[in-house]
Amino acid sequence: MGILAILILFPLIIALILLAVKKDSARGPIVIVSGIVIGAASIFFAVTNFSGSVKDLWLSGSEVDFGIFSAGGGNAAEILSYVMMVIEAALAVLIIVLGIRHRKYLASILAAAQAIALLWFELAKGHEIKTANYIYIDNFSLIMVLIIGVIGSMICIYAVGYMKDFAHHHEGEPDRRPLFFFLMFLFLAAMFGIVVSNNLIWMYFFWEVTTLCSFFLIGYTRTPEAINNSFRALIMNLLGGCAFVAAIILMGLHPYIESFELSQVLATGVSLHEQGVDEPVFNAIIGLLAFAGITKAAQMPFNSWLLGAMVAPTPVSALLHSSTMVKAGVFLIVKLSPALGIQGLFHIGPGFMVILVGSVTFLFASLAALSQSNAKRVLAYSTVANLGLITACAGIGTAEAVWCAVMLIIFHAVTKSLLFLCVGTAEHNIGSRDIEDMDGLFGRMPRLATFMIVGIAGMFLAPFGMLISKWAALQAFVDTGNIWALLAVVFGSAVTLFYWTKWLGKLSAIVANRQDIEQGVRKEEWAVTGCLTALTIVVAITFPFFSNGLVVPYLGAAFSSVAEKTFVVLQTDNMIIMMIMVVLIIVLALLLYGRTGKRLLPLYMSGVNEGDDLTYLGSMQKDVPVSLRNWYFEDMFPEKSMNRIGLIVTCAVFALVFSYMISSMVGLYDYFVQTGGAA
Repeated sequence: MGILAILILFPLIIALILLAVKKDSARGPIVIVSGIVIGAASIFFAVTNFSGSVKDLWLSGSEVDFGIFSAGGGNAAEILSYVMMVIEAALAVLIIVLGIRHRKYLASILAAAQAIALLWFELAKGHEIKTANYIYIDNFSLIMVLIIGVIGSMICIYAVGYMKDFAHHHEGEPDRRPLFFFLMFLFLAAMFGIVVSNNLIWMYFFWEVTTLCSFFLIGYTRTPEAINNSFRALIMNLLGGCAFVAAIILMGLHPYIESFELSQVLATGVSLHEQGVDEPVFNAIIGLLAFAGITKAAQMPFNSWLLGAMVAPTPVSALLHSSTMVKAGVFLIVKLSPALGIQGLFHIGPGFMVILVGSVTFLFASLAALSQSNAKRVLAYSTVANLGLITACAGIGTAEAVWCAVMLIIFHAVTKSLLFLCVGTAEHNIGSRDIEDMDGLFGRMPRLATFMIVGIAGMFLAPFGMLISKWAALQAFVDTGNIWALLAVVFGSAVTLFYWTKWLGKLSAIVANRQDIEQGVRKEEWAVTGCLTALTIVVAITFPFFSNGLVVPYLGAAFSSVAEKTFVVLQTDNMIIMMIMVVLIIVLALLLYGRTGKRLLPLYMSGVNEGDDLTYLGSMQKDVPVSLRNWYFEDMFPEKSMNRIGLIVTCAVFALVFSYMISSMVGLYDYFVQTGGAA
């Protein structure tokens, strides 16, 4: 329990310290040392709690003591619950005040609604419901702890150097870096709380803290655009928060559950699933929780909040909106996967909703990315799309599909955080985040370009993990007969080839007369991007060990029908071949780096080359600069149209599913009234 307390409380303490620290000379060492401690603690926690078999860690109320409340003479967990309730009320008041001040009244209404509903329920009935286990840590939780602790802490370290340059580029504006680092470390603490909480009221508390951190960080620059985008993110996540609260209330009122424990919800769902029972109230609970996860994961029609979040500093995009916060949404959906209900193309229920929303989001977000030349928007749409694929896999509700979802979470977190940070460094040094301005980056910033090439290769090329997981996802969709999800993944995956290769070509091109400008990159940025590049390669090589050691045992516990010894997604021989391919790629790159016996010739440019390989003498005796531009399919797949279609389809899915659930519950209620409560 001690190391878990460190993971949650230590970032919180550091956040408070950094809020008071005003000097760079003190802030940098504190962030770096703290990041190293958090990363090391997360690795230690994962190793000490790792089990190759199905063996999870449970902590009851009497065992939960974070060192600030004594369990002697009382229940520390219950005291913490009341403290959380008070903080939730205070956060709701803060949102209400900010919403009124900025005339964003919907934010105030949503915050008031969920706070009043939860407080009423807690005081009226919730306090009577006992929670046996407040903390539940399985292998999936350990994976998330590693992602948050290792990748999250590295991003915070990267931010030390990045925010110095950011402050320099915004000279004359108030220095709000103490608030920035306070929110970053507070966010880490909240994320640790989400992935280890078994009590859904606790999870909801940490869930809302991440929403507030995201809100303040998106609006960090306090420009009108940043403020509007931050409120859009807040409102959409508050919609998910209202669904979360409604699910908690239904759980407390449900005669077969009467518990706030996620494990109890999953057990009930699996039991009903095995019996072939489609229980309306339980479906509503699962559907509401899944809806909360969908909003947090920025799935259509809520993806606009993540795209608007790109106005925030790059470390925010990497930490909150790529590697961790949005992963909280898919974390919850994947957890719910065994309990999503009876699956089938024509069976309307939570699973149907999750599959269709994820599939539609994957396809149309991928198509929208085609028309983008802004690197952060490409990464944003790619993030939304891949979260859609993870969501669709979770919606399938089979062990094979969930294996794909978990592996995609791992690979995406590492690779996408690397790409976001590389784009941030490039922007500060070349003055642009536009892909078209990255011509010849390999000549200007060879090391950074190499890191970016590794990251892009990790997103769509064999033998890296993202592509392997997509292959396995296709097999899972075929095996379950989900033809629409299959088509969405096939066409969406084909689209990703276009936008990644366009970017890859820009980076790897050699353009004449480009000077090396890497000297200005700060050492914190090099250290973190280098580590993430190495981690991308290491994860690609070692993914069979992650699979067999962490993911497969988790599936054996989550899906009672899965025999751990016989469960195979990819054959061992294929995994070994892919590992060897990765190693060969690395060895060949090292052997051939900088070695070529080829003679360089002047470029032919449909005119007289002026000698610099950058301009040629045109037909009108004028110097014409060389310009190479990618095709962005603006006419074929316009961004607005792709978003509009995705919005219409997903809204129709939500309307269909929730109207069906409501009508089912009304019908069940009428039946009980007519029969006097008889079954």
